[in-house]
Amino acid sequence: MSTKEQDLYQLWCENAAEDPDLTKELADIAGDDEAIRERFYHDLEFGTGGLRGVLGAGTARMNIYTVRRATQGLADYVRESFSDPCVAISYDSRIKSDTFAKAAASVFAANGIRVYIYKELMPTPMLSWAVRALHCAAGVMVTASHNPAKYNGYKAYGADGCQITLDVANTVIGKIKAVDVFRDVKTTDFERAVADGMISYIDNDTIEAYYQKVLAQGIHTALCPNSGLKIVYTPLNGTGNKPVREILSRIGIKDVTVVPEQEMPDGNFTTCPYPNPEIREALEYGLRLCDEVQPDLLLATDPDCDRVGIAVPDGKGGYALFTGNEVGAMLFQYICEQRTAIGTMPERPLAVKTIVTTDLVKPIAEEYGVELLDVLTGFKFIGEQIGLLEQKGEESRYIFGFEESYGYLAGTYVRDKDAVVASMLIVEMAAYYRTKGISMMQARENLYAKYGVFRHKQESFAFEGVSGMHKMQEIMKSLRTDAPAIIGDLPVTESADYLTGLFTDAKTGTTRPTNLPKSDVVSFFLPEHASVIVRPSGTEPKIKVYYTTAGKTMEEAAAMAARLETDMHRLIHQ
Repeated sequence: MSTKEQDLYQLWCENAAEDPDLTKELADIAGDDEAIRERFYHDLEFGTGGLRGVLGAGTARMNIYTVRRATQGLADYVRESFSDPCVAISYDSRIKSDTFAKAAASVFAANGIRVYIYKELMPTPMLSWAVRALHCAAGVMVTASHNPAKYNGYKAYGADGCQITLDVANTVIGKIKAVDVFRDVKTTDFERAVADGMISYIDNDTIEAYYQKVLAQGIHTALCPNSGLKIVYTPLNGTGNKPVREILSRIGIKDVTVVPEQEMPDGNFTTCPYPNPEIREALEYGLRLCDEVQPDLLLATDPDCDRVGIAVPDGKGGYALFTGNEVGAMLFQYICEQRTAIGTMPERPLAVKTIVTTDLVKPIAEEYGVELLDVLTGFKFIGEQIGLLEQKGEESRYIFGFEESYGYLAGTYVRDKDAVVASMLIVEMAAYYRTKGISMMQARENLYAKYGVFRHKQESFAFEGVSGMHKMQEIMKSLRTDAPAIIGDLPVTESADYLTGLFTDAKTGTTRPTNLPKSDVVSFFLPEHASVIVRPSGTEPKIKVYYTTAGKTMEEAAAMAARLETDMHRLIHQ
């Protein structure tokens, strides 16, 4: 342990007395060099979207002091960039989320920035909505999304309702670095700021306006009340419980059974240690209830309710989980087909997906004349495209955006993925198919029969601690400088390095631009619609690998994917 880390530890022991949990933790690690080093070896990094880290004491942890420091930096940026600014704040069910939200509000208020904050926990999309509806200069969502209970986070939003851009993030990071965590942060008492009018609670009219925007995205919601659809829903102890149930009730879906163990907010997530609707373990309680209730659909939203996963009867007595790619493609096809049928498709319609999201939607887009844009991973890049359309007066062209990690958005009222509107459209789609005598399993099979069988899988490789970050950097460097020529017996036909912004033809070496912002991502394109994309997570110490394969059957595509995985394991673990 360095002298600097020991000095920081002593400084925190002397100054971090406001939170008794931190005081106890600092006392408990006295004399433990490794524990001190892990907490003080660096500052918790404010990445492209904000903070995310393990809860606890120290500069490398999420606590009221690191939250205040980040907020002071964001406040300095907001005051310089806007006249008479205000901000919106929301928070989820995680441990200390409400405490961090109030800490952030108090810093903004002390800096002369008016604050609008929800009275209770609310989803991420409702934060994006509040920023736009209340004409705020910025917004903060306190959440760690679907991470385990030991994490919390802080997402920063711009005036457009998107997570802040790369340029703004870099400016804010510079401001934060200039802030001393104990000396330079301005703060005030939360309740006093409420009394003084610097902090206001977001009213019911703003919430109702959000619900109306969600409902406006419906296509055939009138079919829902008489569809006979039966739903099991789990908010995974997060923010979706009230808004999702409210919207389902308003479209006439009354037969909704909520998983009781996961209904109420609980930041410990005792029934789902990894509260991510992408993984089966998080849905186990819901699936057990499905065995009893026998619904047409299981819906599961993550803690901040920006992602939604589903399971449907598999026709064999069990329930099948659909991937984010499958649900996204089904929703896209449903929206295109039905809006075309009823005459509400705009002229020159446009949809947006991320580079790691399924190409299954390409033939769908071609069939319905939809312009399909690829953007970097991260829903803010989808929101950014909506903003560009808005600047040109072409906002109505946007019909859908989605990413493979269970994030979807119809409508332009928010600029982030929205599991409330996605839940409504998934339920409406299921109700529509039910009235036609088509199950969701049949609808998926019909999609594959028409457009081809695509298989997608994502793997995460964890690299914890200081050494882990160096290892991740080495792996990404190796994939660039010593790129594989063959993966899973298939030759690499083209690669893309999004840091250099170039596609490279494997045979000729010729290059062409990606026309996307720089990002630490590499892609390898293979014959037969196969590809492998590798990127470090922007919020976790992980490298993520995305596999795409195609075939005449799912088994054929899975066999190809297994070969790709074997080679990528070797490349990453070498």
